[in-house]
Amino acid sequence: MFQRAYVLALVPALLLVADARAQQPQQYPLMDAIAQRIIDKYNNSTCVQLAEAKSEKPTGEKAQMEARVVAAMKADPQMRAAFINKVAAPIANKMFECGMIP
Repeated sequence: MFQRAYVLALVPALLLVADARAQQPQQYPLMDAIAQRIIDKYNNSTCVQLAEAKSEKPTGEKAQMEARVVAAMKADPQMRAAFINKVAAPIANKMFECGMIP
């Protein structure tokens, strides 16, 4: 009986914490947008498309943009960690589904 009351008291507290985290401003809005584009690319691409894209080297404006993003992440370890935390699972899952990793 006491365990049930404890759980019922804990639920509203967890909802308040979740709501507070959702209302916090994004620390890296540009990084979040780039990460979401990458996640969408992996989620919406077929395995063949991903394999082809992996074999191609970026050129022109895309290569310059990637270089700027990589430089920014090298300069800011917290942003790099936030980016990796956001994209790692979706990318790894898709690569596993496609047989790109064992």
